[in-house]
Amino acid sequence: MNSTGAEAEGARGAFALDSTAPGAAPRGFNAFRSEWETQLGDGFRLPAFSAATTGDFRVRSRGTKVGDVAITDLHGVSAVRTAGTPRGVEDQVRLYVVRRGAWTLGSPPDRGEHTVSAGQFMLRHFGPPTHIDTAPHTTAKILFLPSAMLGPLLGNRIITGSADSPEVRLLVAHTNMVHATMADLSPAGVHAAHSSLIELAKAVAQSRFDDMEPRLAPALAQAAKNLADSQLADPELSPTMLARELNVSVRTLQRAFATVGESVTAYIRHRRLEEARLALTAGPGRPSVSELAAHWQFADSSHFIRAFKKRYGQTPTEYARATGPGRRFPLDR
Repeated sequence: MNSTGAEAEGARGAFALDSTAPGAAPRGFNAFRSEWETQLGDGFRLPAFSAATTGDFRVRSRGTKVGDVAITDLHGVSAVRTAGTPRGVEDQVRLYVVRRGAWTLGSPPDRGEHTVSAGQFMLRHFGPPTHIDTAPHTTAKILFLPSAMLGPLLGNRIITGSADSPEVRLLVAHTNMVHATMADLSPAGVHAAHSSLIELAKAVAQSRFDDMEPRLAPALAQAAKNLADSQLADPELSPTMLARELNVSVRTLQRAFATVGESVTAYIRHRRLEEARLALTAGPGRPSVSELAAHWQFADSSHFIRAFKKRYGQTPTEYARATGPGRRFPLDR
């Protein structure tokens, strides 16, 4: 392996653990600590945890290291509490995105204590917290980021806001892609993933997205897909609505989708057809063709039937009969 490849391999690591299954908790913390230290390394040292936490560690977790950035996702069935800060921790910026529960962080005496509630994020830079305390059933994403690149943007500020802000959505979408693809990335891919993480974190710090940054296009496209998937039945769903929600121009959104080989409109249509196809395989009481057309925002049954046949090679009725032998299906064309 060449030097660049060796450096990339040394700059990455990943793990995924689940100690929420019955009987897994007694061994859960030791397995978590071992994987964390092996895969993420000394640059991201763990604090000491309370005896109650190590004795009842029911947590689903995953972590990915990308150079001097670490991404961790945690869902704690049990509460998690620390009993001291780690020694020799590198100066870092941390981003906490909490989807459920609450994550409380102690700060140096002059900074007080801060709690990140469900649906909120906090970006901060002033060394490690003096203690951590989470509520049971807390789900959070934590990013460890290099202070050299992000510290100057933050200074002594603590930035908080909605976890559904456009900038945080983009960053979260990218971190999920990094989790899923890190093992298969080339050295150049690892470098691009790292650069995009830094640029998206800067966007959170500055509360804006630089839509001229091409490396961020895949993250923007994924964030738009996530948003579209959650609103497929909404008659207002469109490229314009998605662009507005993500705080970018329609042209920027279209360029982002072009980088992954499709259009925004085509993605929405294909996802609606897929949901309609799944509905056709349901048991008794499944919707009629006209009901599906109306629910998934097709102009009428004829438009829906033509689109469905073009996509799947059969009309909805033909598909329903083929996947459910002996079942009658309303022929309301």
